[in-house]
Amino acid sequence: MEAAVGQHPLSAPTGPLRRADALAVSIFLIGCHTSQHIRRATPGEDAPCLPLTLNSHAHFDHAGGLATLQKASGARLWVSQGDADIVAAGGAGGYDLGPFRFLTYLWFLRYPAPRVDHRFKDGATIRVGPVEVTAHVTAGHTPGCTSWSFPVRDDDRELLAVHICSLTLPPALSLGEYPGIRADFERSFRTLRSLPADIWVAAHAREFGRYRKFLERARVADRVAPFIDREGYLRYIDSAEETFRKLLADQ
Repeated sequence: MEAAVGQHPLSAPTGPLRRADALAVSIFLIGCHTSQHIRRATPGEDAPCLPLTLNSHAHFDHAGGLATLQKASGARLWVSQGDADIVAAGGAGGYDLGPFRFLTYLWFLRYPAPRVDHRFKDGATIRVGPVEVTAHVTAGHTPGCTSWSFPVRDDDRELLAVHICSLTLPPALSLGEYPGIRADFERSFRTLRSLPADIWVAAHAREFGRYRKFLERARVADRVAPFIDREGYLRYIDSAEETFRKLLADQ
């Protein structure tokens, strides 16, 4: 899931999000500064004009629909410096598969290549209306895997939300040919633990218990409370690090 953020209309053509091929099936969150609402946009429905789309990482299930959204909305695309070349090549050249990297150049593992308009670095902040999101490059899953933090307000309290880029270990960790992958993961664990997250989400809903939290929300007076989950956030990081250290110990 990727974030598309909008502040004002652009003088660019809009149109439906068409399914260009089997890989262009990403779901996007469309945020409207004027209404303060967020809605989903999926291939096949009209896309609003957007000034900016942010990407988390270069895998096809997170970047496969970017070209379609960009064509339909006229949005500019910002990708981390570490993943920008891979995204711009439609997924080709990623280090994930280690010595089998050549497979990423095969047509059935690639996706329509979007135009990368800007390459951001770790610590970049992006403001859209009253919301400021901060990029935290938490590399390892991919060289430019990016987690995002941003404040959210619930009545009189301000909470910090963090979108974690994946901590899943790629084959390259055991197969090699991803320079610095171990150091990248070590740095990512430290970075994520340092963020005082109140609410967290991840690229895949099951990782942060989205369904369970939505069900719980219907049963409690404070509908935000089920999503305030600092313990779950730290458990997720701890579990990923435990898997990482076990793999290294077994090598």
